[in-house]
Amino acid sequence: MVVRLELTHTEVDRIFRALADATRRDILRRTMAGGASVSQLAAAYDMSFAAVQKHVAVLEGARLVTKQQRGRERIIRGDPEVVQKAQALLNRYEEIWRSRIDRLDSLLAED
Repeated sequence: MVVRLELTHTEVDRIFRALADATRRDILRRTMAGGASVSQLAAAYDMSFAAVQKHVAVLEGARLVTKQQRGRERIIRGDPEVVQKAQALLNRYEEIWRSRIDRLDSLLAED
């Protein structure tokens, strides 16, 4: 089995578009702690069931959550592997900027 560590540009775009919305970030947070049905999620927000379903669909399209059938319910679970890949990408950007700041600090210290 091959495990791909890198995200494609399209995957990165989908992930960060999905995370750009506060409701979707909250849904992801809730589903990372444990699975929840769409009905359970909808009860937590002042919006329609259909609106919550749309948020879940965006998260699913970004592969941040998965749906599993359990009887008549669909259980939504956050996917920690995809979140870890996004975190690794952000960590690389942080390393780049820290390196640039360190170089700038060195240049300023020379004067």
